[in-house]
Amino acid sequence: MAERMFMRVNEVSEALDVSKPYAYRLIRELNEELKRKGCITIAGRVDRKFFYEKFYGAHANN
Repeated sequence: MAERMFMRVNEVSEALDVSKPYAYRLIRELNEELKRKGCITIAGRVDRKFFYEKFYGAHANN
């Protein structure tokens, strides 16, 4: 199965080993950054590639 483009709160929470409320906060912050760059975002989801670039560096292999 192909990997999905967006990560939901459960996946962010598990990837970073943080609570769901904190994961929602991180998603909001990341989406605000994407909005400032002119991207369209979806509440409660974050672009997978952007997430891995922000947390693990631009060349991370997720």
